[in-house]
Amino acid sequence: MTPSPGEAWSAPFTTTPVAATVALPGSKSLTNRHLILAALSTSPSRLTGVLVSRDTDLMVEALGALGATFKRVNDDPTVLDVTPIDLADCTGHITVDSGLAGTVMRFIPGVAAGTNATVVVDGDAQSYARPMGPVIDGLVQAGARITAEGQDPVTHLPLTVHGSGAAPGGRVTIDSGGSSQFISALLLVGATFRNGLDIVHTGDQTPSPEHIAMTIKVLTEAGVAVETPEPHRWIVTAGDVHAVDTAVEPDLSNAGPYLAAAVVTGGSVTVPYWPVETTQIGDRWRTVLPRFGARVTFTPVEGTNYGDLTVSGSLDAQGKPVITGAGELSDLAELTPTTAAIAMLADGPTHLTNIGHLRGHETDRLIALNAEATKLGATIEEGEDFLSFAGGYALQPAILESYADHRMATYAAIIGLVVEGTVVTDIATTAKTMPNFPTAWTELASAERQIRA
Repeated sequence: MTPSPGEAWSAPFTTTPVAATVALPGSKSLTNRHLILAALSTSPSRLTGVLVSRDTDLMVEALGALGATFKRVNDDPTVLDVTPIDLADCTGHITVDSGLAGTVMRFIPGVAAGTNATVVVDGDAQSYARPMGPVIDGLVQAGARITAEGQDPVTHLPLTVHGSGAAPGGRVTIDSGGSSQFISALLLVGATFRNGLDIVHTGDQTPSPEHIAMTIKVLTEAGVAVETPEPHRWIVTAGDVHAVDTAVEPDLSNAGPYLAAAVVTGGSVTVPYWPVETTQIGDRWRTVLPRFGARVTFTPVEGTNYGDLTVSGSLDAQGKPVITGAGELSDLAELTPTTAAIAMLADGPTHLTNIGHLRGHETDRLIALNAEATKLGATIEEGEDFLSFAGGYALQPAILESYADHRMATYAAIIGLVVEGTVVTDIATTAKTMPNFPTAWTELASAERQIRA
């Protein structure tokens, strides 16, 4: 039975190494980028392998409110025929619900700016704490008009976009240190501005550069010209978007909990259809998990651009899982909560650095991970942009909070696989990106061999 929102969930526990093949749904990050470009295209297109989740449903609903249409093919929600928005014909007063989805709240204002409508972008109460300032500042510099009651400048939801057709565009300078989504949001709509966009990031570094590379790749596939003449600068040429029929890659970030299960139980998990080459940050599991003592093998499927990725944990002579400390791991972005769960169960130290931007995610993930570690009886060190784990902890069962954050919920589930009696307060929040997670995780712990995540 699928848990209800807010319902306490006893995390499945196992003393047996897991052994399964896990079929992943489509990537959330890619799905929402492809949906944006399909809606901005000059002609219809088809998306296959679409992720069906709260975040992607919210994107479909937002773009639908602006005039795009999405038709299921053979009643399959993962295959959508998309008819684009007529930006000039989009008028009136429209309200968009972004939930807690960063891609929706940050990507939609730029689309709305190109319409002739007044568009209110709202979301869950918790979304009001998520930073929006840099992307709104960039759009305003490009000629968009965006207001919010009691805010000048606009830095958070809710806000109102006063669309007036294609704005001038040109040079915009922002500090995207808080999220790579600020850059991606501008890149995705840059071609719709009369003079394109010349985007300059003024900070020292950009978190999650893989996500910016992903955005540029999907734009290039849609015929949009993007140049990177120097570090931290991107130029998008004005012009039409030509979305093509696209198959969405599986979500490699969401592979993390299942691959972690292999590590922490000394078992083995295989993920099929893993891309040979990808811009997804989840591809870094190939290099991160061996740092904890796991063995990672990739077997290409001949004649395709994908293969099978298998992660195998280690066992000692007594059959107990062996998890080594990973040392320093940097810039893991959304992979951090899953990596932190493994670090909590490792025998030696792990240091996660350059992750300060996670304070602006669904929750302040550094505070959350520290708080949950304390409940489990562990002491970790929290800095402004790092977490350090000594390892070798004797963990105790606890009631762990999800913070309405899908990755904090899966963090708790990984702990519960090894620490009997762990309870997760709201596992249903995984519906944000993985609606089937509670069922799939229970099957994994119950020795099922074939699992649909």
